[in-house]
Amino acid sequence: MAEGTFGASGRGNGGRRPDDDPPLRAVPPGASPTTGPAIGGPSLGGPSLGRMAPEPGARPAPRSDLADHFLACCKLGRYLTVMGGARFVITDDFRQQGIAIEPAAAALASIYSRDFLVAQAALLPLGRIADTTPFKDRERYERLFSLIEANALSPEVQGSAKAMVESGFREAEIREIEADLGNRLSPARVAYREFLAVIGQLMQGRVSASDFLQEFLAFTRAVAGKLDFGIYSFCIDRIFGNTRVPLNIKQLLATEIMKYPPMVRRELLTNILTLPGQSPELVGFIRQLCNSQLDSAQIIEIELLEAVKASRVSMGEIEQRLRNAVPAA
Repeated sequence: MAEGTFGASGRGNGGRRPDDDPPLRAVPPGASPTTGPAIGGPSLGGPSLGRMAPEPGARPAPRSDLADHFLACCKLGRYLTVMGGARFVITDDFRQQGIAIEPAAAALASIYSRDFLVAQAALLPLGRIADTTPFKDRERYERLFSLIEANALSPEVQGSAKAMVESGFREAEIREIEADLGNRLSPARVAYREFLAVIGQLMQGRVSASDFLQEFLAFTRAVAGKLDFGIYSFCIDRIFGNTRVPLNIKQLLATEIMKYPPMVRRELLTNILTLPGQSPELVGFIRQLCNSQLDSAQIIEIELLEAVKASRVSMGEIEQRLRNAVPAA
């Protein structure tokens, strides 16, 4: 998770109200659209982010399929996913040595990612490309970083973009930003691995339901703003996708997830609902929670995203349907 996510109270982003998260809707034409292996996290040896960028110093390519995919995620009020939607983008996707991400995709991630840790990480490959670009061609990267500074959702990303430009994209400045990011991530990933051990104890019957709920709440509070949302999401999937975790505990956690900000709640609940082999009892319980606690618009947003994740419709189809529903100005 990151600043754009939550604590156990259902608040995040420095006190922002949950309702400040963008809904699952298309952005009207002309408007701006408002996840090496993870440490202890899901294996990233599967689908990559997308096509790789040109070698450092090469002229940036036109906007890529990956950039368009990121843009679609943003327009629908989603966390960024890899191409195909198999998992969420995480910071390691931008921090792996020897991996060059297309500049257009990295720029979009740094501006629009609702996981502010991912947004910060996306600056790193951009800065290194700018650092190795011939001086005569560097002006366009300065303009790009000025655009990021002016438009990024994360104030920290704005400050880092400004610092990179002012330093002339020096490697020392980039390394300092990368080190600061790593210092923030490391304790949260340690807490993540420790919580995985608690899940193991639960499956062995060595932890009561009430004790596990308290461990879960403490873990969530501890990593809020410090752990990639994609890794937190993987942890939730691991609990809800395991048949050895009792139904009553899953129901307790689902009740807690209902308190999360809309975007986070939407992503986590739809992941749970679309997990292969999910129990009908749990699906019915979650739908009952939604019907009793959410308004009709929020329920429709969850149903639409569930349809996307179940491959019944594409994000593009959802965007087009919602765009067609926007009254002409």
